[in-house]
Amino acid sequence: MNRQLMCVTCGSTYPLEDRRLRCDCGGLLDVQLDMGGAPSPDALAATFESRLSSHLPQDLSGVWRYRELVLDLPAGDIITFPEGRTNLYALDPTPLGLSALWAKHEGENPTGSFKDRGMTAAVSWARHQGARALICASTGNTSASLAAYGARAGIPVFVLIPEGHIARGKLSQALAYGAHTLQIDGNFDDAMHAVEQLAGSYQLTLVNSLNPFRLEGQKTIILDSYMQLGRHLPDWIIVPGGNLGNTSAFGKALIEMKALGLIDRVPRLAVIQAEGASPFARAAKDDFHHLKPMRPETIATAIRIGNPVNYSKAVRAIRFTDGVVTTVTDAEILQAKHDLDRQAIGCEPASAAGFAGLRKLRREDTVHAGESAMLIITGNILKDPDVTIALAMGETAGLGVAGAETLGSCTNTPRHVSSNVGAIARIIEEVLL
Repeated sequence: MNRQLMCVTCGSTYPLEDRRLRCDCGGLLDVQLDMGGAPSPDALAATFESRLSSHLPQDLSGVWRYRELVLDLPAGDIITFPEGRTNLYALDPTPLGLSALWAKHEGENPTGSFKDRGMTAAVSWARHQGARALICASTGNTSASLAAYGARAGIPVFVLIPEGHIARGKLSQALAYGAHTLQIDGNFDDAMHAVEQLAGSYQLTLVNSLNPFRLEGQKTIILDSYMQLGRHLPDWIIVPGGNLGNTSAFGKALIEMKALGLIDRVPRLAVIQAEGASPFARAAKDDFHHLKPMRPETIATAIRIGNPVNYSKAVRAIRFTDGVVTTVTDAEILQAKHDLDRQAIGCEPASAAGFAGLRKLRREDTVHAGESAMLIITGNILKDPDVTIALAMGETAGLGVAGAETLGSCTNTPRHVSSNVGAIARIIEEVLL
């Protein structure tokens, strides 16, 4: 299918090969599909299904399996682990009064987060264009993913991270995979401002979600879920909101799927932000007439972003899906994390924001009884082990979490016992009584 770049603000178009991040008007760019001559919905779905039995590297990927709706690239240019082979878990919907509840676990990607879906597309396109080097700003997951894909592609990688505000599990990945890691004095938004300037001035390929090719990969979270659910999507898709790349990608996926006839009913998006990092939620209260950046602070480092670059695309997604935006406290995020972890759906704190938000939306009856919902689990539990351990040890107050006193039921501290078998057995029997 033919593609071009299109500005989401003024509608100007540019060739796909143009090395630009923004329109001349300053607006964000989309990779626009030419729907003319597109296969029928049944033919597309049959093609996607047929690749499940293939052993070609691009078909093993849960991104490139859907390449008709992602990018047309020679197989030799595709950098894949493969990624996107993530499970959709059925959870008990009864406590929330829902008809069905699923968790799409993007933490099962090769580097442990949804970023791999976008990164395979962005880095493959960068390789196709002969990129000199790759650069990103990151709260952790993007740097881990870029470092891995850059290493596979053999392209130098530079990452800018906010010093002291990145989970060690994520930092360890960037360092281990060989990225040139620069810790800056500011926060993520400061790093994002810097990398956009550097990309333009020093011929570096920026792969944050400002890069429209990133979102083409992240769209496949929705396509993959659609196929896993037998060509069906739930009433609600619940996603944490930080830089709003997933929100934007999901909206774009649903717009295209509706236009192609893959769906006739559009699910509603619910974007959940932490109270301390909620510029999108604040803008939603004013019908998105104005975005006011803020200095973000939340225990959920992956969404600790105060000036999201994908704002205009995310607004489009909410309007198209009749979606909602809300906030949750850090204490609510950690309670939700505990409850998901106890179902072995281990996740980093940002992922749990979605579950906390769904609970809030049910209490408010925004999500109605009997409806169905899907949580997007964005990152693996091992991404932020310090928070997980602090929650189990009852030490979240030391992390500055307001309302930490409400999390007493989340503790699971190790018990000291001698090596005497009888003493150990007595504790086991106490637990099993």
